[in-house]
Amino acid sequence: MIRIRLTLAYDGTDFCGWQLQPRDRTVQGELEKVLATILGTPIRVHGSGRTDSGVHALGQVAHFDCDDAREDFPWRRSLNALLPKDVRVVAAAKAPLTFHARYSAGSKTYEYSLWHEREFCLPQRRLFVWDCGPVDFSAMDAAARILVGEHDFAAFQNVGTDVSSTVRSISEISRHPGQTVHESMWRFSANGFLKQMVRNLVGCLVACGRGRMSPDAVSKLLDGRDRTQAPATVPPQGLTLMQVEYPH
Repeated sequence: MIRIRLTLAYDGTDFCGWQLQPRDRTVQGELEKVLATILGTPIRVHGSGRTDSGVHALGQVAHFDCDDAREDFPWRRSLNALLPKDVRVVAAAKAPLTFHARYSAGSKTYEYSLWHEREFCLPQRRLFVWDCGPVDFSAMDAAARILVGEHDFAAFQNVGTDVSSTVRSISEISRHPGQTVHESMWRFSANGFLKQMVRNLVGCLVACGRGRMSPDAVSKLLDGRDRTQAPATVPPQGLTLMQVEYPH
């Protein structure tokens, strides 16, 4: 048996997320269907983590096991020939059997794109940004500095996943130019993220940028650990999983 590691990119618009669902179209489902066609048997694919409906990826990582005879098989070319056009294998290579796409991950990086022009959003960007309108970047930057570091992020976790701890360490929240002059792009790197945590962090930053919440209130949210006191979860389409890093 050998283990194959995949790096995947996908447009999440028409997917009901990564995770396999019996009646809905998912990235995992499409990938497993194509692998079953190639190998002639059901194959389970393990991803680095779930992405929600509408969330995109440029660096999702997954793995699967197959027979040794397939070691030199042209996985990337063969998979891309059969996969739908909104998901692509960027890289495919043999990995050690000790490698696990989820449990071996050391950190993840997401990016979230915001659209700030009040009167319009370009049609070409509407599926990849949240049209949040004008914001005060200095207030958002101040809030971001408070969130960086090791904290209990219970106030930024939505229900739906059981975890042993809600403590995570964020190494970076930074603001960068977006793809157009009307956008900003926010990068989040951490040793792990809770369910919809990045979208909830963005909601907090934008609330500060709109003047609806002071940066000082962010510390109170962290200390209070109460999700009901935090701003609402923002839409999924601005979010992209950029990279999963592994220590070895």
